[in-house]
Amino acid sequence: MAATKNRPIAPHIQVWRWGPAMLVSILHRVTGDGMALVGLGVLIYWLASLAGGPQAYAAFSAHAAAWYGKVVLIGLSWAFFTHMASGIRHFVLDIGAGYELTRNAAWSVFTPLAALAATVLTWAAIVLK
Repeated sequence: MAATKNRPIAPHIQVWRWGPAMLVSILHRVTGDGMALVGLGVLIYWLASLAGGPQAYAAFSAHAAAWYGKVVLIGLSWAFFTHMASGIRHFVLDIGAGYELTRNAAWSVFTPLAALAATVLTWAAIVLK
C-alpha cells in the first residue's frame, strides 16, 4: 500500500493555544509526581530517623531546619495544596458542573492562587507560632 503524503497529522503542541486549564492540568500531574518522589523520600528519611534514635533524629531536624530543608518542605506543601485544589476542581467537573467556558477559566485561575494562599497561610502559622 502506498503512503499518502496528504494524510492529516495529530494535533501538535504548537496547534493548541495555551490557557489556564492547561497549566492547571500540567501542575496537577507535576505536583502529584513530585509528592510521590520527593515526599516519599522525605517521609522515609523522617521515619528512619525516628527509628534510628535521638542522634539520627537530630540530624534530620538539622537538615529540615536548614534553608534547603525549608525550601523542600515549603515546596512539598505547595505541591500538596496545588494538587488538592486541582483535585477539588476535577471533582466539581466530574459531577457535571463548571464546564461553561468562563466558569472553567475562572476555576483554572483560582486554583493555583488558592494553593499559593493556602501555602503562605500555613507557613505563616508555622513560622509565627
